[in-house]
Amino acid sequence: MAELRTVDGWTWAYEVDGRGWPLLMLHGFTGRHDSWWPVADRLAASYRIIRVDMPGHGESRFPADARERSMEEAVRSLLRLMDALGVERFHLLGYSMGGRTALSLAVHAPRRVTGLVLESASPGLEDPVARRDRQRQDEALADWVEAHGVAAFAKRWAEQPLFSSQLRLAEPVRRRVQAIRLGQTAEGLAASLRAMGTGAQTPVWDRLDAVVAPTLLVTGALDEKFCAIARRMQAKLPDAAWVCVPDAGHTVHLEQPEAYVEAVLGHLAACDERRARR
Repeated sequence: MAELRTVDGWTWAYEVDGRGWPLLMLHGFTGRHDSWWPVADRLAASYRIIRVDMPGHGESRFPADARERSMEEAVRSLLRLMDALGVERFHLLGYSMGGRTALSLAVHAPRRVTGLVLESASPGLEDPVARRDRQRQDEALADWVEAHGVAAFAKRWAEQPLFSSQLRLAEPVRRRVQAIRLGQTAEGLAASLRAMGTGAQTPVWDRLDAVVAPTLLVTGALDEKFCAIARRMQAKLPDAAWVCVPDAGHTVHLEQPEAYVEAVLGHLAACDERRARR
């Protein structure tokens, strides 16, 4: 069962498993800390994994004042949570929205991150016009989920082309993913879209050179958009490798968990060796 801790108005739900060097794991939009179930046990065999519910998801809550809600403030609060848990430096893994958050954290506090894994992630939208358009779309989607409820939204979200490759998954896996979506609240999802959506986020493309941790970019070969983003990110990050996993779409850890775990553990082991030498 997740524990709860309130840090300067932000309420974080988190679960800690395993032993070893800390590994903070950040899920994607409509997920929860237990969305990592396909890979959590394997990672916890080597690391002390800290899985959080992202703000507005599961039991984690944004501050009451909407003016205090942003990606930057979420990162600051997440770092304070790690302080409260006695964790100074840690590996960091994020998927999609969690990957955007992880990258923002690595830019904001580079010396605290010892190894970085970004799955299907982006540094945000550079073009101000595109960013404003996306913000309007996210705002409209937030209004829609508030008007129609979580069940209708979960169906709409699952039917996006971005997740079409998940249709090949076993029915029990698909039901579990959808059950996690159905367990959200309309208020929380709407707040997440407004505060931490791609349109609301300040892009960090021009700050990628601040990331000092060895970085692994993971994408699915069927996800052409994020493969193109990863290719460009790899060229800009100081120390980055990219793994494109065959026969996987946007959610690699769900669609190809064995290949995902192999890539992640190999990368983090190399980070551990580098850290030990220092």
